[in-house]
Amino acid sequence: MDFSRLNTVALIEDDTDFRAALAERLEVEDLVVRPYRSAEAALTDIDADFPGVIVTDLRMPGLDGRQLLNRIQGLDPALPVILITGHGDIADAVAAMRDGAYDFVAKPFPFDRLHDSLKRALEKRALVLDNRRLTALSTEAGLELPLLGESRAIRSLRATIAQIADARMDVLIEGETGVGKEAVARALHSGGRRRLHPFVAVNCGAFPDGLIESEMFGHELGAFAGALRRHVGHVERAHNGSLYLDAVESMPPAVQVRMLRVLEEREVQPIGAQEPRIVDLRVLASSAEDLEAAVADGRVRQDLYYRLNVVRLRIPPLRERREDIPLLFASLLARAPVGADGLVPPITDAVRARLLEHPWPGNIRELSHFAHRFALGLENHGAAEELDCGLAERVARFENRILRDTLRALEGDVAQTLMQLKIPRKTLYDKLKRHGLKPSDFRP
Repeated sequence: MDFSRLNTVALIEDDTDFRAALAERLEVEDLVVRPYRSAEAALTDIDADFPGVIVTDLRMPGLDGRQLLNRIQGLDPALPVILITGHGDIADAVAAMRDGAYDFVAKPFPFDRLHDSLKRALEKRALVLDNRRLTALSTEAGLELPLLGESRAIRSLRATIAQIADARMDVLIEGETGVGKEAVARALHSGGRRRLHPFVAVNCGAFPDGLIESEMFGHELGAFAGALRRHVGHVERAHNGSLYLDAVESMPPAVQVRMLRVLEEREVQPIGAQEPRIVDLRVLASSAEDLEAAVADGRVRQDLYYRLNVVRLRIPPLRERREDIPLLFASLLARAPVGADGLVPPITDAVRARLLEHPWPGNIRELSHFAHRFALGLENHGAAEELDCGLAERVARFENRILRDTLRALEGDVAQTLMQLKIPRKTLYDKLKRHGLKPSDFRP
C-alpha cells in the first residue's frame, strides 16, 4: 500500500463563467476538477468514499452551501468542505466552520489562498481514506500489526504461519529488535486450536536469577523460606495453550536444564513438589541474536537449541519490506495520541521521503515511536531538516532505493533486473558498484 495522493476537487458554483474560470485555474495546478452548477447535481456523485474535497459557493439557488454542508456531514463528517463567500456572508461562513466546514475564502480572493487550503484539505482527506482502508484490511485479515503488508517477504511469512498455526511443533522465531516477534507468536497461537486457552508471554531476561525458577516452574507451600503459599509458574499457567519465551538466550543454565525437560517430556515439577505434572502446551521461543553463535560460546545449551529449533520463522526487518512501511505507519498513526488541537499533522512529501529512505534500525518499534511523535506535532520539521541536502545526494539516495527494492523483489536476478529497469548491463553494474550493492546479497 502506498500513501494516497489525492487531486480531485468537486467544484459547485452556479455562476457559469466563474465556475469555468476557476476550474481552468485549478487544472493548471494538476488538480482534477468535477464542476457542478448545483448542490443537487453534486450530491448524485458524492459518497462517503469521495476521493477528494469539495469547494462550494455559499449562496446558491436550491440547496445553498450550508445546507450542502449538512448533507455532506451526514454522508461523511471527515469530507472537507471549503466555502466560497461574499464579504457580506462572512458571519455565515464562520458559523459554517463551527458546523464542520473545513475552511472558507471570501471573494475576491487571491488564488494562492484557495490553493493552499486545498492542498491541506487534500492531505487530510488522503490520510482519512488511507486509515479507513487500513482499518478494513486489518479487520478483514485479523492480522497483528507487524504482519500487515503485501511485500513478498511478509506474504510468505503469513502463509507459513497459516500453514503451521495448528501444528503441534514448537517454533523458534528469529528477528532483529523491534520487528514484532511476540506479535508473530500471538498470531501462531490465535490461528490454531489453542486460541481459546492461555497465551503466556515470558521475557527470560527480565527475572533476577533467584526468582526465575520459581516464576517459570512454580513452587509448593513451604518449598523454601518465604514460600507462604503455593505458586503456579508460567509453564503450568500455559497448560492447553502456548508458552512464549522471549530472549531465550538470556535464560540461566540451570533453568535451561529444567526447560529441556518441559520440552522433551511435556511435564513440569514445581520447586518442592514430589511428582511432576503433565502439561499440554506449545512452546514458542524467540531471540534477537544468532542462537547458533550463542550455542558456540556456551550461553545456550546445544540440546535446548535443537529441541526448540523444530520450525524456524524469520521475521524480515523493515529495510527488507519497505513497500509495507506506509501501511504500517498509517496503522500506527491511527492509534497514536494526537496533540492538544486534536488534529493529526498532514503527511507531507518530506515525511513520505523520511519513511521510505530512513533505514529504521529499530524496525516497527522505532516506526511506532516516530508515529507517536508525528501525531503530537513533534516531527513535522525534523523530517524536512533531514532532507536538507543537495539534489545530487537526494537523486543518489533515490537511485539506491530503487536498485535495492528491484534486486530484493527479483531475488538478485540480474537478467530480470535489466529488463525491469530498462538499462544496459554495463550501466547496471556501474551503478551497483557506485552504491556498493551485490546481486548475490539479495538471493535466497
